[in-house]
Amino acid sequence: MPIPIIAHGISEGISAIPYAWEVLKIAPWILLLSALKYYFGGARNTSERLLASKVVMVTGGTSGIGASVVRELAARQAQVIILTQQSPSDLFLVEYIDDLRRQTKNNLIYAEQVDLASLHSVREFATKWIDNVPPRRLDAVILCGGLAVPAAARGQTQDGIDDEWQVNYLANFHLLSILSPALRVQPAHRDVRVIFPTCSSYIGAKFDLETVKRDQDDAETKNKKKKDSKSNDQGPSARLSVRPKGIYAVSKFALMTFAHSFQRHLNAYERPDSLTRTPGTRRWLTGGSLWGLLLYLLTWPFWWLVLKSPDQGAQSILYAAMEEKYARGTGGWFIKECREVDCARKDVQDEDVGRRLWEFSEKQIEEAEKEGALKRAQAKKVVKDEEEKKVRQETASQKAQSAGSRRSRKNK
Repeated sequence: MPIPIIAHGISEGISAIPYAWEVLKIAPWILLLSALKYYFGGARNTSERLLASKVVMVTGGTSGIGASVVRELAARQAQVIILTQQSPSDLFLVEYIDDLRRQTKNNLIYAEQVDLASLHSVREFATKWIDNVPPRRLDAVILCGGLAVPAAARGQTQDGIDDEWQVNYLANFHLLSILSPALRVQPAHRDVRVIFPTCSSYIGAKFDLETVKRDQDDAETKNKKKKDSKSNDQGPSARLSVRPKGIYAVSKFALMTFAHSFQRHLNAYERPDSLTRTPGTRRWLTGGSLWGLLLYLLTWPFWWLVLKSPDQGAQSILYAAMEEKYARGTGGWFIKECREVDCARKDVQDEDVGRRLWEFSEKQIEEAEKEGALKRAQAKKVVKDEEEKKVRQETASQKAQSAGSRRSRKNK
């Protein structure tokens, strides 16, 4: 049909074709918009590798980029274990996994409850995993779980630590530190990968560990002086000891530094035989307010054009998980737009910075876990005391009823 129309336009003139001039005026803009959308969409993962028999652990796998990664891995027949904040019996999670199994025709999709905002929850899961005998197979860990909230909405986790710092970095450090034996115990021929998704905000992060330690000491001294004051319940916040401003970028910088340190940690083992339109980004853009949401909706065409969709944002992660050329080597590759590039900041590879950050993180987790254990012990004691009080009241009530019975009156 287009050929007769074009032939008619050539013979009779363009004016003979209805709406031809209007189409010609709009067409260049459509082509420009399509080209921009294609450019901002980024590279696509071209690996066709099947992942049958592979066991992949994914954090943040129920929304955003993590959900896209889980769906693609499951479609390639990998066994996927989603580490999620919800209980496996949660109705939303049950329906979500059922939908995934039906769409991907893969029944090997499971969920484990791991709340990154709770260091105790991370330890509970990870220790259960490594205590399994024989050791469970683990081919990849993909850390898609993350948090980006407006400064006004940012709070603290139940461990008393800034939520962005803990969810984006500290919980991942804690998880991999405990899972390290499970990664090392895998057979030498097995292709095991740990993937650290990050973003370019780490480039501008200002992280001075000496200042961090000094701030921590000052905060601990202040808390000791005012420990009896209810208004001084800022110990956990002070214990974080990283500047609240730009903490998201700092957490990403710390995660990348830890990634290189963890690679060196694994390499040191002598074997006996690495912004999108996600819900988190939308919340950050809106500032957590209705006015911000209205502004986001009004400017949505711009964000649709320049920001990737979750599927597009997942491509480099999938490339890192599937590309055959990364099956061997010493690791530590930095992948952007499905190709290997140099890291913009060389200090993330600094061994001394990595060592000091590792030590600081271990100390922070140790303090938080001790405090959390005390709180749980106190809570158990309160529950136990209430139960004992209830038992005593029931016993006293039974004695009172027994004292007023017919037999007791007859004996009198």
